[in-house]
Amino acid sequence: MKQADLGLNLTTKRTRKREFLGEMERVVPWAELVALITPYAPQGNRGRPPFAVETMLRVHFMQQWFTLSDPAMEEALHDVPLFREFAGLTWDTAVPDETTILRFRRLLEEHKLAPQILALINELLSAKGLLLRTGTVVDATLIAAPSSTKNASGKRDPQMKQSQKGNQWYFGMKAHIGVDADSGLVHTVRGTAGSVSDVVEANTLLHGEEVEAWGDAGYQGAAKRADAKEGVRWNIAMRPGKRKLLDKTRLVDDLTDQLERIKASIRAKVEHPFRVLKRQFGHVKVRYRGLSKNTAQLHTLFALSNLWMARRTLMRAQG
Repeated sequence: MKQADLGLNLTTKRTRKREFLGEMERVVPWAELVALITPYAPQGNRGRPPFAVETMLRVHFMQQWFTLSDPAMEEALHDVPLFREFAGLTWDTAVPDETTILRFRRLLEEHKLAPQILALINELLSAKGLLLRTGTVVDATLIAAPSSTKNASGKRDPQMKQSQKGNQWYFGMKAHIGVDADSGLVHTVRGTAGSVSDVVEANTLLHGEEVEAWGDAGYQGAAKRADAKEGVRWNIAMRPGKRKLLDKTRLVDDLTDQLERIKASIRAKVEHPFRVLKRQFGHVKVRYRGLSKNTAQLHTLFALSNLWMARRTLMRAQG
């Protein structure tokens, strides 16, 4: 699909959305992703012909980028010419309704294609030298879920749990990620209830080829757990309370302080994908009930965040 088909010409005002979709048009590996999904897509031997896989994939990605529900996405395709053009639809063709959009997402969930989308994108990024494998930084973030019981079942989502951070209590799930220590790109994603401790998932976030791993003070003891991987050296931050106590007793020398600063500078890489997820894509609340559906969405979101973070390098390579 050419950029001219998106209306990305000099006679059209280049809004932020237009710029964003223009960049994503260039960096998303459409052909490879379509080839991944096509074997699982309906063939349309009976009934009306299905929409093209690439069209539905573009619609699905726009939902993630702009935080749109299925009904909102259908309306946007009717109301926003740019969205329709990005999906490859003309004003003479039909638009996928919310049920069709829902069925495509369920297709991805049923065949566990979201983790494969992340793996495929990372494979392409690795081939371009953007994803190294010698070090991993791990972290987790809380994603809120509705705590209200004013719904059809009259209950909160049973797979979402309470978690305390500081003096504040949260209800929802946790997104645990492992990122490349050099580029900050996400290579592993795990979704759990909010009550699961960060250190429990620490070793599951390693891809197995790294020799160094970094984490904040919440990952104390990761190297001593039963699932710890051999040959990996964990660099864990000193607990704030302990460091504060040592500061008072003047037991923190310059070397220790410098070491903690170096650890912190490396760990900062893991915050970049979370910023893209929550600020760029607006994903601050879970959209679905249950961990499985929401974890599948996280895989897609972090795959897209990798492309967003690497977009300038990718576009320079394209010339």
